[in-house]
Amino acid sequence: MPHVVTQSCVGDGSCVYACPVNCIQPTPDDPAFELAEMLHVDPTTCVDCGACTTACPVDAIKPHTRLTEEERAFEVINASYHAQARGPRAKMAPVRPVLEVRDRGEALRVAIVGSGPAAMYAAEEVLTVPGAQVSVYERMPTPYGLVRTGVAPDHRRTRRVSRQLDAVRRHPGLTMHLGVEIGRDVTHEALLRTHHAVIYAVGAAVDRRLDIPGADLPGAMTATQIVGWYTGHPDHAERAVDLSARRAVVIGNGNVALDIARILTMDPEALVDSEVAPAALRALRASRIEEVVVVARRGPERSAFTLPELVGLRGTPGVALHVLPEDLAGAPDGDPKIELLRDLAPDASGRRVTLRYGLTPVAVRGDAGSVSAVNFDRTGGGGTETIDAGLLVTSIGYRGTPLGQLPFDDARGVVPNEDGRVVDPATGAAVPGTYVAGWIKRGPSGFIGTNRGCSQDTVAALVADYNAGRLVPPPDAPRGAGPGRGAAGTRPRGLLRVARGR
Repeated sequence: MPHVVTQSCVGDGSCVYACPVNCIQPTPDDPAFELAEMLHVDPTTCVDCGACTTACPVDAIKPHTRLTEEERAFEVINASYHAQARGPRAKMAPVRPVLEVRDRGEALRVAIVGSGPAAMYAAEEVLTVPGAQVSVYERMPTPYGLVRTGVAPDHRRTRRVSRQLDAVRRHPGLTMHLGVEIGRDVTHEALLRTHHAVIYAVGAAVDRRLDIPGADLPGAMTATQIVGWYTGHPDHAERAVDLSARRAVVIGNGNVALDIARILTMDPEALVDSEVAPAALRALRASRIEEVVVVARRGPERSAFTLPELVGLRGTPGVALHVLPEDLAGAPDGDPKIELLRDLAPDASGRRVTLRYGLTPVAVRGDAGSVSAVNFDRTGGGGTETIDAGLLVTSIGYRGTPLGQLPFDDARGVVPNEDGRVVDPATGAAVPGTYVAGWIKRGPSGFIGTNRGCSQDTVAALVADYNAGRLVPPPDAPRGAGPGRGAAGTRPRGLLRVARGR
C-alpha cells in the first residue's frame, strides 16, 4: 500500500528527512528541489511505514487506498516522476550539516523582520542554537504573512502549515511583536543595538503592473488586491469588488491566477467553513460571474501553474474547465499538463474557467468609465482578439520593494546579497549584521516549503559570521544566559554541536 503525495504539498522536505528508504524525490540536495512543483513517493520502494505522513505539516501524504476520486490522478503523477530515468539514487535521505556554534559567553540574539514562512523557518533554525533569543517583528496585527492572507481559503490543508509555524512561535526563546513596522516604530540601527543581527524576510510585497492603456480603469485589479480582499488582508478587506458582469479576465496563468479563477466560479457555500473574509463571501453569493477567462501570452507547454493546481481546478465541483482545441494544436506530447488538458471532458453546465493561450494584452477598453473588454494581439502574429469582460485581474508576478537605507536591486526587485548576507553593490562589502531570506533574497520563485532551505542557508551564513567574531555584541542587549546554559546555570565550553531535530 504505497503512499502518495497529493495537491497540498508545500515541498518543505520534512517527509524526505523522515523517510527511512529515501523514496521521496527530489531531495533538498537535488538542484531540482527548489523549483519542484511537489515531491513524489516512489511506489516501488515505499515500505508503507507512514513516517512521511507524520512529518508532513499539511497532511499532503496519504495511503493510496484513502485517496478521493479527485486525488486519484496523483497516483499516476507520483509514479510517473520516478518512472523517468533520473540516475542512481542514494539509499538514505540526505542529512543537512549540523550547525556548529562557538561559545562566546553570550546568548545569540537575532531580530527577524516579517513572520511569513521564510521568517519562521529562519527563527526555527536560529533557535536550534542553545540559549539563542529571536525577536520577530511583524507589520500586520496577525502573523504568518501569505500563509494567512495569500493561500486561497479553500486550500484548507495547505493552510495547515500555520500549525508548524505555531510550534515555532511557542518556543520560549522567541518573542513576537505584532503591529510593529520597521522604519516607523523601530529603526534598523535600534535593532542592531539589541541584537547581533537582523534578518529581513519580508517577501515580495507588490504586484508587477500591466503597462497598457486602460490598465488603471475601475474594474481592473491586481492579484494582491483581490486575493487580499477574499482572504481578509487588512490592507484590502474593505475593498469593493464589482462582480456584476458575466465574465472576468485574469491575465497570467500561475497558481495565483488559477486560485482567483476558482474562487470566482466555485459554489460560495463551499467556502462557508473556510477562512474566507465574510464581506467577500457575501459578494460571491451575489456574484453574476459565469465565466473566468485565464489568458497567457505563451503556449500551453509554458503554463506557469503547477500540475497539482491544475488537478485541483479540474476537480472543483460545479466548475467546468475548458481549453480551445486550437490552443492545444501543436503542443508537445508527453507533458503531463498537456495530456491532462487534452483529456478535459466538454461540459456546458454551471460556471466555467477557460484557459486561453497565445494572447498578448494591448489595451483595456472602458464603458461608462469602467472595464468592458480587453484587446489582445495573437502572440507571434495572426491578428487580434477582443474578450468582453467587466472585471480584469492582472496576475503577472511580484517584486520586492526597497527597505529603508538597505541596498536594493531595482531591476530584480531584491536586496543584493551573497548567501543571504546583504552586500553593498558599490563596494562588494557585506553590510554588518544584516541578512535576507525568502523572496526578498532570491526573488519570487519556489513555493512555501522552498523558503525552508533558503532560510537555513541564511542562518548558516549568520552563524558562521557569529563564530568568526564578525557580529558585534549588541551594546543594549539584556545580559543573561549564554549559549547552552541549563537550569542549573552550567554552560559547556568550546564548540557546541546543535542537533536539528528534523
